[in-house]
Amino acid sequence: MKLRLLILLTRIPYPLEKGDKLRAFHQIKELSKHFEIILCCLSDIKNDPIAKEKLSPFCSAIYFIKLNKFYTYWNLCKGIFLKDPLQVSYFYQKKAQKRIDHIIAKHIPNRVYCQLIRSTKYLEKYTFIPKTVDLMDALSEGMKRRADTSLFWPLKKLYASEAKRLQEYEQKITAHFQHVVIISSQDRASILTKKPIQVIENGIDTDFYNTQDKTSHKPYELLFTGNMSYRPNIDAAQFLVRKILPLLQKKVPDLRILIAGAKPSREVRALEQKNVFISGWMDDIRDAYKQSRIFIAPLRLGSGLQNKLLEAMAMQMPCITTPLCNGALKAKEHQEILIAEKAEDFADAVLALLNDQGQQSLLGKKGRAHVQKYFNWESSSSRLARSIRNIDEP
Repeated sequence: MKLRLLILLTRIPYPLEKGDKLRAFHQIKELSKHFEIILCCLSDIKNDPIAKEKLSPFCSAIYFIKLNKFYTYWNLCKGIFLKDPLQVSYFYQKKAQKRIDHIIAKHIPNRVYCQLIRSTKYLEKYTFIPKTVDLMDALSEGMKRRADTSLFWPLKKLYASEAKRLQEYEQKITAHFQHVVIISSQDRASILTKKPIQVIENGIDTDFYNTQDKTSHKPYELLFTGNMSYRPNIDAAQFLVRKILPLLQKKVPDLRILIAGAKPSREVRALEQKNVFISGWMDDIRDAYKQSRIFIAPLRLGSGLQNKLLEAMAMQMPCITTPLCNGALKAKEHQEILIAEKAEDFADAVLALLNDQGQQSLLGKKGRAHVQKYFNWESSSSRLARSIRNIDEP
């Protein structure tokens, strides 16, 4: 008989337009082979009408708990004067706590698994159930980078304060949970704790992101994808268009860039011009990869493993990114990926690839082989399942 596993998320993991949703969806799918899943999702936005239909094959029970918008912002305001990170204050509501308490009392789970520190406050009192938290990224480190790069003093101060709160909360949570996981060893090194943290990488479905039906007509030289309301992606898009593109246009005046992904912010929309196309949400993101020659991810903020790079490499696209992103990916420079930091370095890498079809092909093939070997949902989730099952009883 399978153990009952309660999974608590702060987003409904469908549609798959954000990294945490993608990770949660594939983990639920794989963990359902080992556990009876009771899924509990908090949500501060309108639910996708087919979300339950997509998740129900893997879960014996599904609960969507709607957060009250008024209280999310009220708690955020109050949170300024508290010690918890603001994102914890934003997502915590007493009414939601009562619902979760009722669900736990009804199903009496043998194990609990939650994603991101903002969900952990709901589980603090459950000391008698073995608990796992997926930190995903070193959020404190990502927030510190925002503080270091922000030019607007009030935001700089806010980000610095939140980074400190996150760092202290990460230490608290790692002590409170029996089992802690994270996406990459790079992020694990940024968490200040003596407690062991297990690295559970993201995966990629290389059958779905395949190289079949490749088209010879590629209207775009460069592609960048992601959730375009996410600050690190906004920063990367601005850096690409305002700093890198002008250097490229000196050599390739007609170079075209596609920026694809859900919910483009006003700042991203403002980047659209003659040779820069902002697609917004695409029903099948593979179309963006198929239409482009080179994938470029000039991310300077954030943390964790970038799914966009896994997807592009699985589609056998040559990729250029920053040392920050490759720290989690661990692809071999010049063999499986190209690395750059300054705008001039990115421009040089792009021009070199555009002028060398053989290097494009080699990077693409070796990049796909790298993600096939090291990033597999089934194997990473199987390791996660073993660890959850074998947590020592308190």
